[in-house]
Amino acid sequence: MTDEERAPERIPGRAAAPAHADESTGAPLTREDSTTPAFGDGTRAVRAGLPEPAKHEPTLPGPVFAAHFHLPGEPTGPYTYGRDENPTWTHLERAIGELESPADDSVETLVFASGMAAISAVLFSQLRAGDAVVLPDDGYQALPLVREQLTAYGIEVRTAPTGGDAQLDVLDGARLLWLETPSNPGLDVCDIRRLADAAHARGALVAVDNTLATPLGQRPLDLGADFSVASGTKQLSGHGDLLLGYVACRDAELTAAVRRWRKIVGAIPGPMEAWLAHRSLATLQLRVDRQNANALALAKALRDRADVTGLRYPGLPDDPSYKLATRQMRRFGCVVSFELPSRAGAERFLGALRLVDDATSFGGVRSTAERRGRWGGDAVPEGFIRFSAGAEDADDLVADVLRALDEARD
Repeated sequence: MTDEERAPERIPGRAAAPAHADESTGAPLTREDSTTPAFGDGTRAVRAGLPEPAKHEPTLPGPVFAAHFHLPGEPTGPYTYGRDENPTWTHLERAIGELESPADDSVETLVFASGMAAISAVLFSQLRAGDAVVLPDDGYQALPLVREQLTAYGIEVRTAPTGGDAQLDVLDGARLLWLETPSNPGLDVCDIRRLADAAHARGALVAVDNTLATPLGQRPLDLGADFSVASGTKQLSGHGDLLLGYVACRDAELTAAVRRWRKIVGAIPGPMEAWLAHRSLATLQLRVDRQNANALALAKALRDRADVTGLRYPGLPDDPSYKLATRQMRRFGCVVSFELPSRAGAERFLGALRLVDDATSFGGVRSTAERRGRWGGDAVPEGFIRFSAGAEDADDLVADVLRALDEARD
């Protein structure tokens, strides 16, 4: 399938042939007119992936519910069967690609049924028996399950912590380096560019889980990664009402392997989920900025409390990751982590909250928190709290948390 067949429409506002990007925003400037305005994140999020305006047609077309399409003659063209392509995916995939790397039209994005489907697609499409892969040992809690499956397929799995770029120490001979930065739930940060350069020098590919940062927080492809992978379930869609994942990549051959894996396993999103996610992108910058501001306000409020230890937020000036985060991140995320003295105290705290839901996941407009140790799989203390700041008024949210802490004291 040619690029022309896969992309029959031009995206409004996106350069067809970018020559370079504005350094402050990363927005493309066209070769034809170097005075083209550079768009900010809000403008880009609102308009990303929209088709050309057509009279009497909606700005964002509704979801296309189709298992098959009219296909007389030879099976050519962008849409043949619903497991392979869908117009609703196309709009969303273009939109995410514009956010992940605004200055590069060569980036292709593939959407999946969940974040884990996207993670699995990269790992299992790129690795073979006898290969070695490097994973973080402090990443998402499902990674140990992935490790078991990789090992069962004859793939060597090495692990090291995210902090201090420790994965460098086990990189030699690996086929793929998997980074998660900031890490979930500990919020350590690693140097993407440094690790990507080292991996490429050793012949390894690099994938970055960008879920916690979102494309508005950091752009792994522009920092040297081969793949940017994320769960769109979290802050990208932001309303806690759908499951989604995606893979963005600028190498056509690597992308083709991931696309083939999606076709084989059928890990595709429904058109309604894809449409809801695209609709939600319009408010991404508004949500992200509000949630990040709330996370920072909460972190500052928790900093001096004697009953709170292990406080982490990359945007806090005294956080161990702050210096590195300010170099490679444009926003620091909505998640704050901290420890309370005991499991019982943590559960009392969660029960006393009025504006915060005791729920897993993160990134939604309504604040959530949980005692992370209840799931197992994360090497965290019993009183460890992962807190996701929503879009409530900061004063109300901070007051609710401080009151709940007072009520929960041992």
